[in-house]
Amino acid sequence: MFVAWVLAILFALTVHEFSHALMGSLLGDPTAKRLGRLTLNPIAHIDPFGLMALVTVGFGWGKPVPFNPYNLRDQKWGPVKVALAGPAMNLLVAILLGFLLRFVGIWLSATNLLVQFLYVSIFINVALLLFNLLPIPPLDGSKLLLASLRGPEWARLRMWLETRGPWLLIGLVVLDAVFGLDVFGTLFRLTDGVINLVLRV
Repeated sequence: MFVAWVLAILFALTVHEFSHALMGSLLGDPTAKRLGRLTLNPIAHIDPFGLMALVTVGFGWGKPVPFNPYNLRDQKWGPVKVALAGPAMNLLVAILLGFLLRFVGIWLSATNLLVQFLYVSIFINVALLLFNLLPIPPLDGSKLLLASLRGPEWARLRMWLETRGPWLLIGLVVLDAVFGLDVFGTLFRLTDGVINLVLRV
């Protein structure tokens, strides 16, 4: 089962970050390709702390894919498209793996390594999707929030979120662990709910 978890984590992180790089490239920015991030090689996309978080608490992140927003053809919503490409790919992969799991599950037992890998992969992809949609920088969901706060009257709030966002995220993890806020428990329950929907598609 441990092998299935490791393979599933590497797979989910890789397709997530590759999708960011691919969308940036499609929108006209060569940065990710130039830096070797437009690849399905997991080594290029692994962030040690994000991987550790994913292994220990079930939610984490990969190495951020760099892009130059000024190179994007869509200046306003291009960064949002790049950001949401990762979660969108995780959702697509989860649905496709759900179809595959339903098919092979007819022939193979639940203890089979392939069945375990497919189920764990669905879980990790959905967990990565939901976690990254949180509107806290530097997570992907924050790009949609920041793009919505475009006016000059929001400049200070945008700057505050961009500089304090990582600390807010760390604080959320600490508060959840120390005071039992059940934030990640809620995300796990949402993950299970989404998985049940995926397996019924």
